[in-house]
Amino acid sequence: MALQKFADEFGLVITVTHYPPGASKWNPIDHRMFSLISGNWAGEPLTSYEKMLKYIRRTRSAQGFHCRAVLDTHEYPTRWRVTPTAKAGVRLKPRPILPSWNYTIRPHSHHC
Repeated sequence: MALQKFADEFGLVITVTHYPPGASKWNPIDHRMFSLISGNWAGEPLTSYEKMLKYIRRTRSAQGFHCRAVLDTHEYPTRWRVTPTAKAGVRLKPRPILPSWNYTIRPHSHHC
């Protein structure tokens, strides 16, 4: 509903794409760094978040690339449900590719 409100307020057409479950949510650069991080880590038990972050922060590629890492301690709401009435108020059109995960929201104005 927040995206619909945003689309309505600014007259924007918003296209949203999500990764389906099981798909990587990481940027492809992270995949190239993972082997370097694993080599740096060398199987030592990860007994704390700080220890994990240390291995990520200290890893560098031969070209000097490195990652920044911070622990996200924000609590995110769970089991949030959208009412059928609220859902009906969203001008949502599924996209042709992976329609359950990709969609476009159009503003309620007649311009789009």
